[in-house]
Amino acid sequence: MSAVPPASPTAAAGPQADALVGVPTEVPGRDTEAPFERRLGLFLLGGVLILGAALRLYWALHDDGIYWPDEVYQSLEPAHRLLYGYGLVAWEFVQGARNWALPGLVAAVLGLGRLVGLTDPAGYLAWVKGFFALVGTATAWATWRLSRASGASPLAASGGAALFALAAVPLYFAPRAMSENASALPVVLGLALALPKAASRRALVAGASLLGLAVLLRLQNGVFCAGLVAVLLGRRQWRQAGVALAVLSGWALAFGLLDKLTWGRWFHSAIVYLDFNVLQGKAAQWGTEPFGYYPRVLRTAMPVLTVVTAALCLVAMPRAWGLSLLAAAFFVLHALQPHKELRFLVPVLPLFAALAGVGLDSALRLLRGAPARGTAVVAVAAGALLSGAGAGALTFGQLGQYERVRPRDSAWDDQGPINRLLEVAGRRDDVCGLKVEAVHLAWAGGYSYFHRKVPLYPHTGPGRDSRLFSHVITPVGLEGPGTLVAREGPVALVKLPVADCVPDPGYSWRLP
Repeated sequence: MSAVPPASPTAAAGPQADALVGVPTEVPGRDTEAPFERRLGLFLLGGVLILGAALRLYWALHDDGIYWPDEVYQSLEPAHRLLYGYGLVAWEFVQGARNWALPGLVAAVLGLGRLVGLTDPAGYLAWVKGFFALVGTATAWATWRLSRASGASPLAASGGAALFALAAVPLYFAPRAMSENASALPVVLGLALALPKAASRRALVAGASLLGLAVLLRLQNGVFCAGLVAVLLGRRQWRQAGVALAVLSGWALAFGLLDKLTWGRWFHSAIVYLDFNVLQGKAAQWGTEPFGYYPRVLRTAMPVLTVVTAALCLVAMPRAWGLSLLAAAFFVLHALQPHKELRFLVPVLPLFAALAGVGLDSALRLLRGAPARGTAVVAVAAGALLSGAGAGALTFGQLGQYERVRPRDSAWDDQGPINRLLEVAGRRDDVCGLKVEAVHLAWAGGYSYFHRKVPLYPHTGPGRDSRLFSHVITPVGLEGPGTLVAREGPVALVKLPVADCVPDPGYSWRLP
């Protein structure tokens, strides 16, 4: 990155303030603000993080829906199986297309919850979602750090952080137990440590390690690892590139060892995943979209904020070419893949926000007087808050999901009524088996919500007269013979007129 103009004498109080929030103070030329602007920036950052945490926690506690089955069957369900000994098994964990880092992390969070008495789904699911919500808040703070490390002033960096902390799309995904959310924090914090030209050896090692951890959580983050080495080589920082490559190689070895210990073959999950998605192109069975899908969907979900962020990122490019290169590479490579989902971009959204902070810093230099600069940054943060405040109105069409079948449906609490009935059924002593007739089982919460070790059948499973299950979750109006136990919106939990279940020796734990 090119050097920032020398600091003014008015920034004498700067290093102490930065030290309190963990930003290196040895990089020259970063602090160009008056003390008032610095204090305003830190105050704004605190407000942005508090509001971002509050909004994320609110949605963590008020949404039982599912955006895509992966948020259950790639994380919650295998973690439940690790901790409690039972759960449905998706094909990825039959063939080994995923490693166990993310389920292991979620299982650790569930285990901590169990230690404090959270053994009911309502409690431990809120605990896990709250954890991911706070990880998202920490990612917003790391976005501020990355923006600062890329040359932005504290005030401008706070405006950039607001674009991730408060915007609608990051808020929507924040509480979901997905690899994109879990890996975004180590990506952003790792780049904040390792990417600055004047980064110390310790910071470089720590940053590269965080990027290696991000790959363990999500394989696609390898783009950032390769990008970091490429940027260091482009700067002719040969020694730093060698250090980063050595650290990343160690983490690659850890990835392979994890697969060896869990799947029996070095790098098994990466091989199977890349074969399925890249060589065979089978991910296309879940839909394909053109190259321009991501820009279109972002503009639909956050019209004004997307345009403002993109413009500020363009302004930032001359000052932060390395970060711009990494963000663009990740974005373009995902845009080139036929199968697209907006969640795939979650790890790069904070990078765009950090770049926007750098671009905002450049724009502020054109304004005279602290009040004008402060007003401009507060306006950016207010625009982000306005976007986040309207997140509750998001539809699947605006998020680019189910566009051809139900684009006007709310993106919130989708299948939430079914999941809440799963919780109700799991608490009943008379349940000896349950059939979900109202939806494909992949779009329900599985044993993570049901939390009872009895058979859980899909809508294509045995008939009601089989005596293999005692309860059904069915659409209202199709209850049939039996006793209504509970109703949630369009679905009902019904106890069938059977005395007891007969054993099912052929029951399969595999997700259909």
